[in-house]
Amino acid sequence: MASKIKVLIVDDSVVYRELLRKGLNEVPGIEVVATAIDPYDARDKLLKYRPDVMVCDIEMPKMNGLTFLRKVLPQYPIPTIVISSLDNAAFEAMEAGAVDFVGKCASDKKRNQEEFVMQVAEKVKIAKDSKVLARKTRTTEVVSGINKGKIGATKVELIALGASTGGTEALASVIAKLPNNIPGIVIVQHIPPMFSTMFAQRINRSTDFEVMEATTGDEVRRGRILIAPGDKQMRVVRKNGKLVVEVKEGPKVSGHCPSVDVLFQSVAETVGSKAVGVIMTGMGADGAKGLLAMRQNGAQTIGQDEESCVVYGMPKEAYKMGAVQKQASLMNIPRSILEML
Repeated sequence: MASKIKVLIVDDSVVYRELLRKGLNEVPGIEVVATAIDPYDARDKLLKYRPDVMVCDIEMPKMNGLTFLRKVLPQYPIPTIVISSLDNAAFEAMEAGAVDFVGKCASDKKRNQEEFVMQVAEKVKIAKDSKVLARKTRTTEVVSGINKGKIGATKVELIALGASTGGTEALASVIAKLPNNIPGIVIVQHIPPMFSTMFAQRINRSTDFEVMEATTGDEVRRGRILIAPGDKQMRVVRKNGKLVVEVKEGPKVSGHCPSVDVLFQSVAETVGSKAVGVIMTGMGADGAKGLLAMRQNGAQTIGQDEESCVVYGMPKEAYKMGAVQKQASLMNIPRSILEML
């Protein structure tokens, strides 16, 4: 019988502590071994109870969650899920080393609270098998001496990227090392609604690309990055001779909306051999079949390697089925993309 995942909950709100303690303890395979009212309390209980996963609020007295993560994770690299209001603190927590985040439940309705607890439970199960990677300051330098201003004519029309757990930081790292005159980029990152808007804005501010949350009709073009909204499916189509995206509500595919498989399959059908596909860190198999379709239609494909993934799930499944033409570390994915151009 598999042992239960031991969880520490850190939150100054007694309401949220009890909601999560009671809710998570009802989930098979999870046991809340302790709760903490602030980071100082949490530090002592990390040492005493040795939990497998920590669930941590960001806004707390005495020391906020971000400062706590920056101090504790280098010394005690425990997979951490942060609970965040709708602001950039979630992405700052990811930079600090958190594995994933969940938007804070702002409703006292039982159904909304139950959905919130189940989201946290799902993230906890994924976090148990994830890696806490050392965070390095991102740089806009291109790796291995590739010159940023020398991407000229290329047959490639589009670069498609897909990621899940650990993906916000991984994607930001890759984008920061790419020149902004390369073919248009389309991205599916598994992310909650509204946070996808903030993610696009964050990347837009930190790079020379034009980065947008995608809407139907947006053109895929050089220097532009289109990110799928957190609750819609995104496809690439050709309209009046131009590549554009269609963004529509739809059912989950491969367990997700947006789905990497949906995006990659559309790229395979619409762009064929004139595309590059990259599958990155994440749990499950979303994107593996789509990447295989891309490769079978002549596209060049890259899979992130196991060592640099927070969760080696999606790239592993793609590699196993022969969808990955080349494996590369997170640091070397930008170079691999540029070589394929």
